[in-house]
Amino acid sequence: MKRKNLKERKNKLDMTFDIDMIKKVYERYPERIAAARQITGKPLTLSEKILYTHLWEGNATQEHERGNSYVDFAPDRVAMQDATAQMALLQFMQAGKAKVAVPSTAHADHLIQARVGAESDLQEGINKNSEVFNFLSSVCDKYGIGFWKPGAGIIHQVVLENYAFPGGMMIGTDSHTVNAGGLGMVAIGVGGADAVDVMAGMAWELKMPKLIGVKLTGKMNGWTAAKDVILKVAGILTVKGGTGCIVEYFGEGAESLSATGKGTICNMGAEIGATTSTFGYDDSMRRYLAATGRQDVVDAADQIAEHLTGDPEVYANPEHYFDQLIEINLSELTPHLNGPFTPDLATPVSEFRAKAEANGWPLEVEWALIGSCTNSSYEDLSRAASIVEDAVAKGVKPKAILGINPGSEQVKYTAERDGFIDSFRKFENARIFTNACGPCIGQWDREGAEKGEKNSIIHSFNRNFAKRADGNPNTHAFVASPEMVAAVAISGRLDFNPITDTLTAENGEQVKLDEPKGSELPAKGFAVEDNGYQAPSEDGSGVVVNVSPTSDRLQLLEEFPAWDGQNITGARVLIKAFGKCTTDHISMAGPWLKYRGHLDNISNNMLIGAVNAYNMETNKVKNQLNGEYGEVPAVQRAYKAAGIPSIVVGDQNYGEGSSREHAAMEPRHLGVKAVLVKSFARIHETNLKKQGMLGLTFADEADYDKVLEDDVVNFLDLDQFAPGKQLTLEFIHTDGTKDTVMANHTYNQQQIEWFKAGSALNLIKQQEN
Repeated sequence: MKRKNLKERKNKLDMTFDIDMIKKVYERYPERIAAARQITGKPLTLSEKILYTHLWEGNATQEHERGNSYVDFAPDRVAMQDATAQMALLQFMQAGKAKVAVPSTAHADHLIQARVGAESDLQEGINKNSEVFNFLSSVCDKYGIGFWKPGAGIIHQVVLENYAFPGGMMIGTDSHTVNAGGLGMVAIGVGGADAVDVMAGMAWELKMPKLIGVKLTGKMNGWTAAKDVILKVAGILTVKGGTGCIVEYFGEGAESLSATGKGTICNMGAEIGATTSTFGYDDSMRRYLAATGRQDVVDAADQIAEHLTGDPEVYANPEHYFDQLIEINLSELTPHLNGPFTPDLATPVSEFRAKAEANGWPLEVEWALIGSCTNSSYEDLSRAASIVEDAVAKGVKPKAILGINPGSEQVKYTAERDGFIDSFRKFENARIFTNACGPCIGQWDREGAEKGEKNSIIHSFNRNFAKRADGNPNTHAFVASPEMVAAVAISGRLDFNPITDTLTAENGEQVKLDEPKGSELPAKGFAVEDNGYQAPSEDGSGVVVNVSPTSDRLQLLEEFPAWDGQNITGARVLIKAFGKCTTDHISMAGPWLKYRGHLDNISNNMLIGAVNAYNMETNKVKNQLNGEYGEVPAVQRAYKAAGIPSIVVGDQNYGEGSSREHAAMEPRHLGVKAVLVKSFARIHETNLKKQGMLGLTFADEADYDKVLEDDVVNFLDLDQFAPGKQLTLEFIHTDGTKDTVMANHTYNQQQIEWFKAGSALNLIKQQEN
């Protein structure tokens, strides 16, 4: 089938992907919102409108309690990136369906490493990952899924440009799916098993979120950018303050932001643990939709515009309608740098020097990076390029290397046409990387990183956990706006404040950088020659998807065993994780990305980044079979071979970060039976449930300290597993004493059925038969 590029599509009347689906969503809005208002008896927030119009049951028949009710939803579409799509589609192949039930796409953006520059890196990525890309191309072709090829762009930027629409609901197998909130969606990051449910035509379950309202007043000025809004919010709410909540932005300040700026803010909502974030439909969204060839969406949305934002009463008296309220005056907001090692350590640039010196953070910067799904829009590049042009005009040479990852081929092509890429190249050591995730997810072959030297970098990405960008645990990564990243690249120092500080030009003159200037949208419109989209076959029944049995990259899945109905007894503690244990600690990215389609091979990275509370080391746990210490995966494989069950114990917000379902599938594959922690990050807890594992929390967090390295663990009442009923665990110590620990869980009856069947997918297959 001949591929149609974006320019050709735009010459047609049906300019928008899935416009008929979007119109059907809008047609049901008035009736469903009227039903929701009648049931709730009050005005509705935007978040509530979208949730209630996407109920699986149709019109609301009962009010769903925030933070308590489990609700079945019917999302409009599914998006997957290549690293997670492999496992999601391997699972979908087991579901016995001929075609996906909702519009779905897969995007090749995670597997391309940044090293030399765009052209050579892209070709090397294609060469190294051809088996995976060919698999994704064929499986998408067979099952009616759109495929965006390597180089097409970063999933969330491509979704914003092509698929996101006001008032829609989508799920995606990446935690930053929330980026689509910039166009007024409720877009939520999920594990692959959730995506399989929706693609298979099943309901998608979510606990009804609580609502956090963020009222934005005033208007940004000078060096302040949309990125600074979410950096400020992250400092207020912390990495877990948004857990179980939708963050809804409103107010005159919200309306003053561009659609891509709104996307930036929503994108980093993942870093505060929020279910998602969103904005009401407004003129900035109209402008962006029209500029990206979707005037037909604007025309349809305008017919129900009153339903695509919160009710006026809500925004007039927000304290009555939100569970928490934050107010930020954009006129007073200043640029921030967040970090290191956590995205919620927020510091205004004016206070950074003192804070850095007090903490011993290295101030000199060798690398400054602009891009990622968070900040790689046309507007972002234009504003950063203006800083570079100003420095060149004033005779100031950059001290750090500037790396650029454009968000999509459309953004790159248009930015190149308009001269921004040439602007960056005026810095001799600038690197233009592929339209892909690159350094943001650890796909960066940074020269010298293996030395492990203490250093600092600055980037416009979203996450800055230790080792995430370059694999060096001593790299202090700081998050800022593209404008600030460009300024720091020029100065070479993190403590450079462009609002007050000067730079030395080549002629010795002291100069100040001008405030950034940029364009929300290209004056001459977006352009692209080949956007990299592959449309699926109308009939994929004849398409063959081959997976070699000898491949080390791809492996067909086997069913996880069903629960035997008995209490788990004689279990061992594989590891008690100390402190922060994100999905990067549980299943690292970087070089391990190549095994995302091979469950057994990638299981060799299981929990190798977690700190063992018993010796404060990583990847070193006691093997209870022989008393020796070994690597976590090796010890767990020994337990599995011996038929001995095991559990993992963890700290607060366990599983924070990416939607990575491998972090749940690996322990399940290797025989871990339960994960018992102080608290969970939402997506990871759901992923554990979907894979047929027990995700439990200490009823008394102090009981974490009672779990000893050599304990034998017995479940005393798992055979009575029921919603709302605590489970009782017995920890028998080597001296013969024991502690009884009560564990809470959030399983409803449906989720208990997943556990009994061995996984949610097992249950789907049983129901099909």
